[in-house]
Amino acid sequence: MTANDRHGGVPVTIVMPTYNEAANLPRMAELVLGLPIDGLHLKIVDDSSPDGTGRIADELAEKYNADQAHGRRRMSVLHRTEKDGLGRAYVAGMSAALAEGAEYVIQMDADGSHPVEAVPRMLGTAVASGVGLVVGSRYVEGGSLDEEWGRHRVLLSRFANRYARTVLGTKIRDITAGFNLWSAATLRDVDLATLDSAGYSFQVELKFKAVRAGHSAVEIPIRFEERTEGVSKMNLSTQIESALVPLRLRMRNRRS
Repeated sequence: MTANDRHGGVPVTIVMPTYNEAANLPRMAELVLGLPIDGLHLKIVDDSSPDGTGRIADELAEKYNADQAHGRRRMSVLHRTEKDGLGRAYVAGMSAALAEGAEYVIQMDADGSHPVEAVPRMLGTAVASGVGLVVGSRYVEGGSLDEEWGRHRVLLSRFANRYARTVLGTKIRDITAGFNLWSAATLRDVDLATLDSAGYSFQVELKFKAVRAGHSAVEIPIRFEERTEGVSKMNLSTQIESALVPLRLRMRNRRS
């Protein structure tokens, strides 16, 4: 059974933020837009990458949108003039996807770390179960991390997840995951404009608020790969924010 058989071609947008991903983007666009899913749209959100990623994204969009029936675009590019964090890029891209009629929105990295082939499985799970969130999880049975990560990074990632889960009291095992599928209804209930997190902790805040709003989550196992090209965007400031956000969310939750 194909992804189309399972969801009937509902509008699905993959939102993919980019910053200096010129080496990875052509291959990622090819893989994503090669998926057998009717109604699939790829939206790149580029933060004025100095390596020309935005220009490459425009060229790819022109290529993939050529000769489309009824003028339906397969790919679009949202250019932002400032680099103010992954969370802000996602809010911009996801808000645009909702405004354009997407019924499901998928978060995916541009560096090749998330398995594109898992997208139909995530979509099928969402449609079959009716949940508002499907998490591509490294930490449920069957999930795994690339061996190239090394012991230190694996331990840090596991600790960050356990720390956030403990502070927030959530059952989502991979609450820091960046490979997620959302229903439009869930994102509207959360109200993206109210999210505070600018960096990677956006992943935690959005999941926490979705569950607090009454939406269920399902985790499916994925293998998380090391990026194929370029360097990680994680820095000290994003790590500090990631540590503080769960505490801030917990305090606000107690007062509400």
